[in-house]
Amino acid sequence: MPLIENGQIIEDRFVRVTDEDALPEGVPVLIGTDRFLKEAAALKGRQAPVGIIWPNNRPIAEIAPYLDQLSLIALNFPSFRDGRAYSQARLLRERLGWTGPLRAIGNVLRDQFLLMERSGFDQVDAVKAADADAFDEAVHRYTVFYQPATPDERPSLLRQRLGRTVSGVPAGVPK
Repeated sequence: MPLIENGQIIEDRFVRVTDEDALPEGVPVLIGTDRFLKEAAALKGRQAPVGIIWPNNRPIAEIAPYLDQLSLIALNFPSFRDGRAYSQARLLRERLGWTGPLRAIGNVLRDQFLLMERSGFDQVDAVKAADADAFDEAVHRYTVFYQPATPDERPSLLRQRLGRTVSGVPAGVPK
């Protein structure tokens, strides 16, 4: 499957390794949660990047102690109707301060690209190469949003209509 980052198909540097396979030396790996948690201490000394596939049915707060060991977090969409990975992405970015790559994997649909990008994903494991163009078009289709997505985003239309600044203080009210 092609990997999309910022509307471009990129080469996936990370090799997915099952729980039973040996970790290749000197190669960035993407491993499952159970394996990572069992081998976290040993993986600290690894000379190559480590990424984790975090399931959407586990609390994202469990990953907090390990963020400094990770080079990539992949969040799973087991079904297009299951949006828990959106919440996990927001929590990772806003509460846990994750600034590294955040990848959407699993049942990822074109219709969801814009919401994924606004939720904090910067990589999408797409179904086909044509999805790169669809991703680029989706994230550039709108320039203004009614609802805010992240604290760093420009003031939303809702805030503008309510006459509020980014800080939430009504216009004309002294701070």
